[in-house]
Amino acid sequence: MSFAVELRKKADAIWQASFEHPFVKQLGEGTLDLTRFRYYVMQDAYYLRHFARVQALGAAKSPDLATTARMAHHAQSTCEAELSLHETFAELLGITEEEKASFIPAPTAYAYTSHMYRAAYEGHLGDVVAAILPCYWLYYEIGERLKDCKPKEPIYQKWIGTYSSEWFRSLVKEQIARLDAIAKAVTESDRKRMERHFLISSEYEYEFWEMAYRLETWPSARKESKNHACNN
Repeated sequence: MSFAVELRKKADAIWQASFEHPFVKQLGEGTLDLTRFRYYVMQDAYYLRHFARVQALGAAKSPDLATTARMAHHAQSTCEAELSLHETFAELLGITEEEKASFIPAPTAYAYTSHMYRAAYEGHLGDVVAAILPCYWLYYEIGERLKDCKPKEPIYQKWIGTYSSEWFRSLVKEQIARLDAIAKAVTESDRKRMERHFLISSEYEYEFWEMAYRLETWPSARKESKNHACNN
């Protein structure tokens, strides 16, 4: 069993929870409230900006120019393809420039990106790939599960089409192969650390759906909202 497959097996219960999450299931059915998806788009755009930077850190930590070039290509793909997709969603969902300027990341989005930065700054390329791979791989598996769904909402159709595409599949397979190659060359201690990064990122992927479904806010904002309601 390859290292990546072993990690996928260890994370299976977490991934199954993502597959069954109401956000994911309702997206496929076309019944997901657009308010929740709108919130998700804004949080995910924030996440992807930092995801691209972590990919770029992976390029800087790569041991050879070929790997540097490929990791840089992945960072560029995130910027050009996925962020472009989110810009399209933002336009369709009526997200204004003022909203973008005043945006504050939710606790989960902030924590997830912080986790990836920590893995990248404290570790080597294997740590970077282990921390970012669940995002790639889980989204591809969700895309595969939902690819035959025909939600009436065009935005949901486009989201599903992106993550079930051959283009996205090729990026996922490349990073899986990269993780396996690195795992063969590093120590058992390194592999244990990489496993932790992978499992923590898998947990955060589940929490990201939960965050969007609950329209998560910071505790102080919830307290302020509660006080405002009481005063009224």
